[in-house]
Amino acid sequence: MKIRVYYEDTDCGNVVYYANYLKYMERSRTEFLRERGINLAGYRDEGIQFAVVEVNLKYRAAAKYDDLLWVESSISELSSITVTFDNTIKNQCDRLLVSGAIKLACIGENGRATRIPPPIIQALRESMKPPTMLA
Repeated sequence: MKIRVYYEDTDCGNVVYYANYLKYMERSRTEFLRERGINLAGYRDEGIQFAVVEVNLKYRAAAKYDDLLWVESSISELSSITVTFDNTIKNQCDRLLVSGAIKLACIGENGRATRIPPPIIQALRESMKPPTMLA
């Protein structure tokens, strides 16, 4: 997904404030799920939510005001309770700026970890399959 860096995203040095990269990854992850028919608001109404339980980021270069960024999310690990997303943020010159892994746990109404609902597991598993090569 494309994201434009706005003035509000930057610090006094005119570069993206480090924590904002997490927001960009959150947006990408939400769109990734939406594209696969996973409506998080609907599941929240059913008492199912996802909470971030682990974050690992590596900052390589800075994005600046008015840059156009490309944010990608993919699934690297999936269990019955957790899902880990790999994320990359590149600039318009295809330079890798930030990479990271964010692990989410499925949380039930009682606030405890619970199994990811089968429709979500199925959609996430399908997303992990390598693309088919055409001859």
